[in-house]
Amino acid sequence: MLAVSKPFSTRSPPAMLSVGEDVEADALSKRGWTVSAIARHLGRDRKTVRSYLSGERVPGVRRPGRPDALADYRAYVVARFDDDPHLWASALFDEVVGLGYSASYVSFARQVRLAGLRPHCECCSGVKGRETIEIDHPAGEEIQWDWFERRKAPWERRRMCCSARCRIRAAPAVCWLSRWTRLTSSRPWTQ
Repeated sequence: MLAVSKPFSTRSPPAMLSVGEDVEADALSKRGWTVSAIARHLGRDRKTVRSYLSGERVPGVRRPGRPDALADYRAYVVARFDDDPHLWASALFDEVVGLGYSASYVSFARQVRLAGLRPHCECCSGVKGRETIEIDHPAGEEIQWDWFERRKAPWERRRMCCSARCRIRAAPAVCWLSRWTRLTSSRPWTQ
């Protein structure tokens, strides 16, 4: 029997088998292949292949990495959400930390979201799933202009004016203002 091995890779393979790999490992096992030969063929660790063949693990399902840190505080979180469904997660996190919760806020918020502990509120759910009004924008009917003012634009640094005195002493805004006031009023402003 000739076993074809996969090319060598520096990346380690994922720790779980896909459904296809599990079916292939099961078929090879029924043909009489050893666990080591199946592991070499799939490019996986022997212990991983053995746990799937014995039925300890299910394909496509990851093992939990660590115990749920929120499990001890789940009843408290549910009771607090029953009292106030609009309670902010950050305020609730501060309360739970005072009780001894040791994980981070990001982990707390993720666990609350995945467990579905926050009750549904129609006012807070946004427009997802509701009817909305579509506004028709035919081509050529409307134009939208967006702009912003740059505070330190390269062309705002120094501008040359027509007079030598402005070129040396005046800022561009003062120079333009003095020109405009000379043209529009009888009394000139400061130069």
